[in-house]
Amino acid sequence: MGLSADLKDFLQDKLSSVLNQPVQINCTKPVSGGSINQTYCLDTNTGKYMLKFNSKSAYPMMFACESIGLKTIAATHTIAVPEVILQDALEYESFLVLEWIETRKPTEKASELLGRQLAQMHKSSADYFGFESDNYMGSLPQSNKKHNTWSGFYIEERLQPMVKLAFDKRLLNKTDAQNFDKLYSKLSRLFNEEPSSLIHGDLWGGNYLISTDEKPYLIDPAVSYGNREFDIAMTTLFGGFSESFYAAYNESLPLNKGWNERIDLWNLYPLLLHLNLFGAGYLEQVREGVEEYI
Repeated sequence: MGLSADLKDFLQDKLSSVLNQPVQINCTKPVSGGSINQTYCLDTNTGKYMLKFNSKSAYPMMFACESIGLKTIAATHTIAVPEVILQDALEYESFLVLEWIETRKPTEKASELLGRQLAQMHKSSADYFGFESDNYMGSLPQSNKKHNTWSGFYIEERLQPMVKLAFDKRLLNKTDAQNFDKLYSKLSRLFNEEPSSLIHGDLWGGNYLISTDEKPYLIDPAVSYGNREFDIAMTTLFGGFSESFYAAYNESLPLNKGWNERIDLWNLYPLLLHLNLFGAGYLEQVREGVEEYI
């Protein structure tokens, strides 16, 4: 499904107002953007923009949450994100218009810069774990209720909701639930607490871009103030990050001893999310991950 005439007219009017000049959409071209959103390149008389839109009722406030996440990262002045141009809704559709980034394949220089700049972003902290508002991880809502510790936040706002959902969907059984209870009881002893870091929250290889001038950009955030190891762990889950990225990160902000032994612990959350979204194909990884730490 392409852009309706009403949406196109609405976008032109809104963009003209935001940019303080007449905007004419010359053409639209579908681009890849995942299974949740329809995504287009808007080619206009004022340049190109990325348009994302989806069902307002199916994913309420999703683009508002994404906009907040992008602006929160931008405010750290550490790593680039696409500028939020416009976030609004028309009848049944929500949409987000972003700066268009011309991209290239990652180079070693860009990967090193990504590592250094992510480390700088992780230096942004708060006196709690959580966030000022809830948001989404993929297509599922996630709670960001504030906690004093990462272990409390990770258990109550990340693992427990996903385990309950999977149990209710009969993807996990009673033994699985009991194993997670065992994990909760010992989680705080598996790592040393440190001050919270602003984390991207969904940092797999598809959620960063490298521009044609080798500048890294983060996209599709699921931000919170959490344990920075969570971001690093997720970079290993689906690939897409080079050794130069990790070397540059560790040089800028060394990870705590044993961080690589906790990768599977932090990846339990995204794996549970994938279990709930895509089914039993992720069950074995979830079970192995729990058993590794109990």
